[in-house]
Amino acid sequence: MNILEINTEKTWRGGERQTLYTVEGLSEKGISVSLLCLHNSLLAIKAKQSGIKLIDAGSQSAVFFYLVFNANKYDVIHVQNSKALIWVVLSKLFHTTPVVYTRRVDFVPQGFFTLWKYKQINKVVAISEAIRAILKRQGVQHVEVIPSMIKQQRLNQENAANTIQQLGFTGKKIIATTAAFVPHKDPYTMVRTIAALKKLRTDFVFLHFGEGELMEEIKAEVQKLNLQQEYIFMGFREDAEDFFLVMDAFVMSSQEEGLGSSVLDAFLHGVPVVSTDAGGLKETVEGLGLLSSVKDFKSLAANIDQLLNDESLRKSLTAKAQQCVAEKYSVEKNIQEYVKLFHQIASLRSQ
Repeated sequence: MNILEINTEKTWRGGERQTLYTVEGLSEKGISVSLLCLHNSLLAIKAKQSGIKLIDAGSQSAVFFYLVFNANKYDVIHVQNSKALIWVVLSKLFHTTPVVYTRRVDFVPQGFFTLWKYKQINKVVAISEAIRAILKRQGVQHVEVIPSMIKQQRLNQENAANTIQQLGFTGKKIIATTAAFVPHKDPYTMVRTIAALKKLRTDFVFLHFGEGELMEEIKAEVQKLNLQQEYIFMGFREDAEDFFLVMDAFVMSSQEEGLGSSVLDAFLHGVPVVSTDAGGLKETVEGLGLLSSVKDFKSLAANIDQLLNDESLRKSLTAKAQQCVAEKYSVEKNIQEYVKLFHQIASLRSQ
């Protein structure tokens, strides 16, 4: 079987990491797989380091022209981001290769063209039941759930500990998030949560890893609420995962979320999680962390405070979360699901 994976995002976020895990996992299964991505994107750089067969696209539209002339060489095309999906669907005028699309967001798809695109896809993979439910309400029925996957990485605790020391935070409780400064992640609620937590305790620092369009607005909000000593902007860091080894709590404030793959990192490394119940976060975190309603910053702050105060609760939740990660979100399990799906979809071509 010959698979073409496509992701044309320039940034490095959860979807790009999942794309890399998918390509690596398929390769380890002995499946021929190529990755089509943007030239010099962070995904392309990391894929080269992993020895993956790479096809560089100079632009989003270059995906279309590549597929017009090459799509029939593949048994299945697996699209991992929405921008690329437009060109993949349009290219189907020139080839018969079946298309699978993995959807990671819980936005409601709207408009005639968007829904038309879904009708041209052979199978949609939703990473959570919440996303499948949204798609079904919009009339998209050919949906299967395969969740995000998590992979044990070799992390550097000394690197994270040294950074904490250099920043002058030794002895502080380390609370953190890894989330882009974009509307659906709701960083405004995160700032209000930290302001509310400051009223409950002062022995902590909050580290926000990420970049995005709202970053300057959030910096202004932090200054307005006099949180400069508590709310630290870490930016995009290649070594962000190292900091899971020094965290006391991980927080998500999203108002929309497909699953929350960074929560899986926290689970894997035994970090207790506090989160909103947005989208797929509810099914990911329920029973394994503490949940609050979307935008309820007072509840988020109270849950963080409770976790930091209650060692037995932390141990109970993190033990269950680590077991869940091993059983439900392993690369081995979910790659097997993708391989099974790809064989099913490829067989349709010969019928």
